Amino acid sequence: MIALVWAANLLGWPVIHLAIGSIALRVPPHVFEHDTWITTPRPWEQEGHVYRDWFAVRKWKALLPDGAPWLGGYAKKKLCARKPTALAQFLIETRRAEIAHWCMIGCLPVFFLWNPPWACWVMTAYALAANLPCILVQRYNRFTLNRTARIGRRTSVHL
Repeated sequence: MIALVWAANLLGWPVIHLAIGSIALRVPPHVFEHDTWITTPRPWEQEGHVYRDWFAVRKWKALLPDGAPWLGGYAKKKLCARKPTALAQFLIETRRAEIAHWCMIGCLPVFFLWNPPWACWVMTAYALAANLPCILVQRYNRFTLNRTARIGRRTSVHL
């Protein structure tokens, strides 16, 4: 029984990450064209300054893996072009990734079904450590992209 619990814990998270990532990549892009109540900017985020100043996201975000290309999705490591279509696609993918990572955290209670309380804390720590940094990066990127898009619109208007 203990071996089964260990196997469920050790294999459960990778299966959840891959399954949710695969499902998210199959959702049509138009679903992520606009912010939802999950992805909408909040006043406390101060236009992304919270992520840049408090969390220093820019300094460590390159250390995180981008799982989407492993599953045939859009790579979000860097913006390849500053064209409006590329910005729009990147914004869609940041929303897709953020929602996928929230869904992964949402699977956490499943592990409470078979684990003792101390292991539930370990599972919670893992779920947050594996997903919150990714969520922070997606939100930071979205604020940065929105700022870039606004600057691009102002520049093109003045030309």
